[in-house]
Amino acid sequence: MHSATRSFAAPMVVRLTKFVKVPFRATVSLTRRAVFARDGGRCVYCGKAASTIDHVVPRSRGGAHTWENVVAACGRCNHVKADRTLAELGWRLHRRPASPSGPVWRVLGHRTPDPAWNAWLGLPEVDLPAPFPDSMTA
Repeated sequence: MHSATRSFAAPMVVRLTKFVKVPFRATVSLTRRAVFARDGGRCVYCGKAASTIDHVVPRSRGGAHTWENVVAACGRCNHVKADRTLAELGWRLHRRPASPSGPVWRVLGHRTPDPAWNAWLGLPEVDLPAPFPDSMTA
């Protein structure tokens, strides 16, 4: 942190020693970006890079706009599927879509966490660069 006359080092992670109730949402917001993050940016039907989202049970057939019914899809698969069901096409999902869960989604949603937070979020640790470049320590 910097002011007009001083610089202060600030920690990247602050651990609370007492429980503080944080008003988290009960669910993660369903957004296009979050669907791509959940599905790894890949089409759930063919595995290619996804560019659209698709409703497994089409909305025109009563499908809901929920985590369990929305998946990432490439443009080709989405166009071929159109408003048909998977059974009509003979397609199947390799993994059933579900609402994201876990501490990373709870804290950050679809954003990429700072690597310094990995230990606190239960993710694998990585080597981190020095917190301040040499030019800032003088």
